[in-house]
Amino acid sequence: MPDSAVWWPFVVMVAGALATYVWRALGVALSGRIDPRGAAFEWIACVAYALLAGLIARMILLPTGPVAETALGLRIAAAAGAFVVFFATRRNMLAGVGAGVGLLMLLSWRW
Repeated sequence: MPDSAVWWPFVVMVAGALATYVWRALGVALSGRIDPRGAAFEWIACVAYALLAGLIARMILLPTGPVAETALGLRIAAAAGAFVVFFATRRNMLAGVGAGVGLLMLLSWRW
């Protein structure tokens, strides 16, 4: 009879797959019954936007890593520039993020 330690990686892998795929299958089964314009989805969208706003505020006010070495004024200016470009390009997220990153790099390099 083989050693039981050999089977544990397979048991863990199967248990992880079952835990993942059970919830995915449940989501597929229930997705046809959920109204995407309903109050639940509106609440989820509001929570997601609030989390995103909190993370952005934390990155600007309490950064970690290399961003912490930049001045607060430069981070605020880059965020303001990203905000302006985001709305100037009809809410294009890629353009806003690219402008913010590029502006922060440019301002950090110049000062």
